[in-house]
Amino acid sequence: MTLEPAHCAGEASGPAPGPYAAEPARQVVRLAEPVSEERRRHGREQWLRRRRLERQLHDGAALRISALSLQLGLFRHRVPVGETDLQDSIDGLQDQLHTVLQELRDVAVKIYPPLLDEAGLGPALRELAEHADRRVHVSAADRRFGAAAEGAAYFAVSELLAVLPPGAGPVGVAVEGAEGQLILSLTGVDTRHTEVVDYQVRPLGGTVDVAAEGGTGTITARIPCE
Repeated sequence: MTLEPAHCAGEASGPAPGPYAAEPARQVVRLAEPVSEERRRHGREQWLRRRRLERQLHDGAALRISALSLQLGLFRHRVPVGETDLQDSIDGLQDQLHTVLQELRDVAVKIYPPLLDEAGLGPALRELAEHADRRVHVSAADRRFGAAAEGAAYFAVSELLAVLPPGAGPVGVAVEGAEGQLILSLTGVDTRHTEVVDYQVRPLGGTVDVAAEGGTGTITARIPCE
């Protein structure tokens, strides 16, 4: 993976003083290597498949398990009072079904969070922030960006939070839309983990800019919307 300077319109050309075109105390770089349209299409299709799989788990297996647990509960009320062994067996089966259902939901979240599909990126990120082991402030536009862009942005945030070192300070997560792009800004993060974000957004033709000073700074990802 290579890094290229993030140039602005009207910027004077000429040799850079080092491997980055940056301010003296604040490096601003962009991860290079744009992807082909074929790879972008493949990336979008992958996210759509993940969303369909999550829906199959939710609308199929999860509903059947819930219905079976309910039927067992109704059957338990028909068991004579003195049949304690049978009642205990039914209770044990219900507990196991509840455990399987929770495990299935955990798998579904890792594939494509149901809340992300149903409510959008803002609510899904706020739920993620509530369970984070550090303070995370989320500011998200109240709009939809498409399954692929939202999936890439969500998992970019999720996986970045997972790799940040213990004791890291508060993190800011901002989402907005402009010119057909989802713009994700992550502030107060260790920019040495930028590859985590790039891995999610690059297959969709996204770009990642990094502004850092002393290893901590801002990661900005721009992801084309569908």
